[in-house]
Amino acid sequence: MLPDNSNISWVLQQVGDIQLENRLRTAPKSNEVEIAVKATGICGSDVHYWVHGHIGDFIVREPMVLGHESSGIVTNVGRDCKTLKVGDQVAIEPGVPCYTCHFCKHGQYNLCKDMKFAATPPVNGSLCQYYYCPEDFCVRLPDNFPSLEEAALIEPLSVGVHACKLAELKVGQTVMIFGAGTVGLLAGAVAKASGAIKVTMVDINQSRLNFAKSYVANEIVLAESIIPQGLNSIDFSKMFSQKLLESGVEQADVVLECSGAETSIQTGIYMTKSGGTFVQIGMGKNVAPIPMVDIIVREIKIRGSFRYCNTYKKAIQLVSAGLINLKPLITHRFNFQNAVKAFETVKEGNDGVIKALILGME
Repeated sequence: MLPDNSNISWVLQQVGDIQLENRLRTAPKSNEVEIAVKATGICGSDVHYWVHGHIGDFIVREPMVLGHESSGIVTNVGRDCKTLKVGDQVAIEPGVPCYTCHFCKHGQYNLCKDMKFAATPPVNGSLCQYYYCPEDFCVRLPDNFPSLEEAALIEPLSVGVHACKLAELKVGQTVMIFGAGTVGLLAGAVAKASGAIKVTMVDINQSRLNFAKSYVANEIVLAESIIPQGLNSIDFSKMFSQKLLESGVEQADVVLECSGAETSIQTGIYMTKSGGTFVQIGMGKNVAPIPMVDIIVREIKIRGSFRYCNTYKKAIQLVSAGLINLKPLITHRFNFQNAVKAFETVKEGNDGVIKALILGME
């Protein structure tokens, strides 16, 4: 039997090496709550840190607990906590800003330079037995919320909520989404819930597109993934866009790019209506060529979208109201002890995996 001060955690020791480690369970700080984590989704960033040890300038230099898409039950509260109590079920927002900088004070705390984001080096994540979080970054689930499993998906759902907000999506508009992974699917779900009359999903994987069609997409497009010899990416994307238009696929009022692939970014710009909005969500190369003249003469509005801010309550409300169903996206569940198998499954991308959850330690 484990001692009461045990906090079993999955720790990335070094590239390719994830191990169970018993870290100390402590009392929460005055403004924190302690949460018994019950479900954690595996994000592509978790896998990337495991395989490569870094994402851009974020480099794993010392052992780090993985995971940031989590939900759980409050087991202890700090002395200054006022809104949560032991037994409350919560979705955990994993990024805690400084509270005092210009961006924090103006409601854009996702841009805070001193953000401490779970499982982003050097900050430990939430794939553990107990997680500690400021009370105001835990959102209590209403009684009619489906389950703690779905609550773990409020984090990627928030990415979609934030992107659609940045796009200023209006009722009756059309939306095209590049990348039919979890974020793309959820961005599509938010777009539909926000009044989009048509959602077109583009991907290079037919099985993902088939899932998208059953879940949210009105139209699916299988993208070409290989650039013919002699063409640069811009010429290829322009040619592919023209092929889509000739086949009857129309330009969209709003394009949400969720893959980060260079040709998807370029094609997405070409497939944005004149005067429309293109939002870049997916992260790929640091630098990618874009058709600048096309953007100028057609007055395309370009927005970057980074994580989210002030979205968790809205995301939870969309699910509680029955406007978005998260359950179909949960394709795989793993016991806490089998976390490595979960990471391997997501990395390989086989067996129809959309979102894999690691359940909390019993």
